[in-house]
Amino acid sequence: MDAVLAPEGGFGQDRTRGQSMTDGPLMFLVCGEALYDVFLRDEPGRGPVGLTAVIGGSPLNVAIGLARQGERAGFFAGLSEDPLGARLAAHIAAEGVDGRYLCRKPNPTTLSLVSLGSGGVPHYTFYGHAAADISLTLADLPVLGPEVTGVHAGSYTLVAQPVADAVAALLARERHRLITLDPNIRPTVEPDMAIWRRRIDALLPHVAVVKASDEDLDRLHPGEPPERIALRWLDQGPAVVIITRGPNGAVALTRRLRLDCPAPPVAVVDTVGAGDTFQATLIAGLLAAGIRDRAGIAGLGETDLAALLTRCCHAAAITCGRHGADLPSRDEIDRSQATG
Repeated sequence: MDAVLAPEGGFGQDRTRGQSMTDGPLMFLVCGEALYDVFLRDEPGRGPVGLTAVIGGSPLNVAIGLARQGERAGFFAGLSEDPLGARLAAHIAAEGVDGRYLCRKPNPTTLSLVSLGSGGVPHYTFYGHAAADISLTLADLPVLGPEVTGVHAGSYTLVAQPVADAVAALLARERHRLITLDPNIRPTVEPDMAIWRRRIDALLPHVAVVKASDEDLDRLHPGEPPERIALRWLDQGPAVVIITRGPNGAVALTRRLRLDCPAPPVAVVDTVGAGDTFQATLIAGLLAAGIRDRAGIAGLGETDLAALLTRCCHAAAITCGRHGADLPSRDEIDRSQATG
């Protein structure tokens, strides 16, 4: 079926259905990298190379997206003690993301060189050998307080060692909470797709929600229909798998439902951060619905799931309409749904 808006303005707006940062102490913890996206300015000639560095990293974007939508978000990551790491820490605090689970390291900060292809699709080259974000170990795993209601993980910290083992151990230990996953494949960090497949397959039994792009699924399993992959993943543990399809919207699959949602029209500037926006909006919507674990996902009704997909697609379209990973606030998403 096509996704439709929920009554009274859309999924995620009824704050009485769950807890937000103003209602109680609950926090959603995001794990992964914080880095700098470095954009090369196209200035031909022999002069200095023009570079523009902006704070990024898919998991950090998700944490910031949650905070901008009024949810209390925490961030667990290895953060450098260098000047770039200090700026990252200040930015995290300024965005209202809780930094109590940050782990400072003497290692350098990762840099990601970004080039934009056709349609504003980004391509990344990472400079992060032995960097702080991949240097977390099992010894760095925090004891999570009762305020943590769920954990999100994704991107190259799923496969880069030693942090990959630490993230895997954390998700296995905290599987009683709401666990979400976005593979967000980065072949320039780890080109061996067999490693990505092994790591993801090992995580799936602990995960309640998986969001993956059709591009990522094609990298993992070339030529295999994305929905067949999603159905196989459902058999391994998740309660819902959502496939994002760029301008073609998204599809959600559960053990009993298949829902399609079209993408709203947008004049694309670039797609940097669109998937992270979708992910943050997905988590925020689940929290607003009072969903705290896998059982809650399994009980999500068809109308609410369809409305949540619609809201996520609207949020991602906002980010596509502006430069870089500039994730929208809850009010911006509300206005987008109201007008379109």
